[in-house]
Amino acid sequence: MSTTFIVDSNRLSREGMVRLLSDTNFDVLGHAGDISGLDDGMAESSPPDLLLLDLPRETEGLKERLIELRERAPNMKVVVLTTSVQPRPLAEYFSAGVDGYLLKDISTEALIGSLNLVLAGERVFPSQLIPLILRGTSAMPTMANTATAEGANLSDRELQILGCLVEGASNKMIANRLSVTEATIKVHVKSILRKINAQNRTQAAIWALNNGIAADAGLMMGPSSPN
Repeated sequence: MSTTFIVDSNRLSREGMVRLLSDTNFDVLGHAGDISGLDDGMAESSPPDLLLLDLPRETEGLKERLIELRERAPNMKVVVLTTSVQPRPLAEYFSAGVDGYLLKDISTEALIGSLNLVLAGERVFPSQLIPLILRGTSAMPTMANTATAEGANLSDRELQILGCLVEGASNKMIANRLSVTEATIKVHVKSILRKINAQNRTQAAIWALNNGIAADAGLMMGPSSPN
């Protein structure tokens, strides 16, 4: 179980999130209406593994608070939840050490998958934010000496899986969609990363969009395609 703390100014929303996570591997230690509630909790016990932070209307000073939290709890993962894309503060949040930036209209399955990816060390964000990141932030990992789409020699199945990575899908989600084993997907992902010289799934998703591979590429071929 991964200990989790929820910060959301809307009580109904955060209580709903508590219920949503109740049957998952995320153990909600507590919730609060603002980030000071987490400060109180950390004064009494060790930091949680994961902080789910609803993006408040007023974001002034939030970057500084996040940096401070990072210094106090360097191993805690931080995921920002928001109802809309806000390009201006995006780079600041990533430079402050945010591990995920997710829209609230995400499905429950995709949310749980994304949170597990964060806990596994990935940075997760909606695919529609990638062009914004590519245009303006140095906070995301750079991809030097990446292969081109023509030279990467990716198979049809690998292109399909790349489209799923753009969506932010986990290995389990991709395996279920394509009717193959999760181990098979892991092998394909490892091959993809090697072929395009990417270090992780986030870089692979950025590479895919840079090379014209959209999220819907993961839906274009059925499970009958070769593994």
